[in-house]
Amino acid sequence: MTQAHPLVELWRGPLLESVHAGHAVVCDASGEVVEAWGDPDAVIFPRSSCKMLQALPMVEAGVKLPPERLALACASHEGAVVHTEAVRAWLSDIGCGDGDLVCGNEAPRDRGLKHAMIRAGETPCQAHNQCSGKHTGFLTFHRHLGAGGVYVDPDGPVQKAVRQTFVDVTGEDSPCFGIDGCAAPNFATTVTGLARAMARFAAATGGDARSDAMVALREAMMAHPFLVAGDGKTTTRFMEAAKGRAAVKVGAEGVYVAILHERKLGVALKITDGAVRAADTAMAALLVRLGILDKTDSAVASVLDAPILNRAGVEVGLTRAAPGFC
Repeated sequence: MTQAHPLVELWRGPLLESVHAGHAVVCDASGEVVEAWGDPDAVIFPRSSCKMLQALPMVEAGVKLPPERLALACASHEGAVVHTEAVRAWLSDIGCGDGDLVCGNEAPRDRGLKHAMIRAGETPCQAHNQCSGKHTGFLTFHRHLGAGGVYVDPDGPVQKAVRQTFVDVTGEDSPCFGIDGCAAPNFATTVTGLARAMARFAAATGGDARSDAMVALREAMMAHPFLVAGDGKTTTRFMEAAKGRAAVKVGAEGVYVAILHERKLGVALKITDGAVRAADTAMAALLVRLGILDKTDSAVASVLDAPILNRAGVEVGLTRAAPGFC
């Protein structure tokens, strides 16, 4: 098996202090690998990077939702007021409430709201969970199917449809699944399989139910990057800087994907030690390499060839792409 490739370096003064290795793949519209670093066949859990895949069978089945709700279905949001109000309105529209979700209560990651709730003695609910949009999508699909049981049951109709769609679009059988932090099954695939799926989203032009659904989800993410993540989040900043040229999504444990529809390319990467800081830098380097972003974009400059400052504001080091990567 090919070893993980060094992708990101952190320098402090003259010393290489840390190295983050991983795997990265770029696939074209045919599903073929265009470029790869590390082991393209490494099996990974895509975690939250694959939320557009998890939403795809719902949209393909004919569930009609506005772009804002499609973006929420793909979101790992901050739990800010705009996110929680949108989730609650969606739940209300399908005749459900917070108690119908099973993602679990989570304090909002929006610091202002979190601190305000602490001062007010308020308890977080499931709508604050970063995955509440995805779960509301699952619940919507569950009701659309007239299904019984719990919508995250791996043997239930919702997750069976998700798994089959996942296998179809990655072009690979999934060898196993793990339970994500939000209680939903997360189906494993290779880094190539994940990149291939993103390339298929990128190449979609409409004309049939699946292609129409892919276009709708891709366009919704790019149109509403704030709903997909939140204020200051790298996912949001990359999409804002790309100005409609890329849909990107981070996942836990150092996973990142990009859908580059103008170039009909899909990108997936995994940092083996799970460091999100390295995943941000690696994805920035790939987006620059592929001509989607420029090094001068503030979203890029904050994570690629970015100075490390001490607490006095003095530059003491540098974060950069490793030699041989991008």
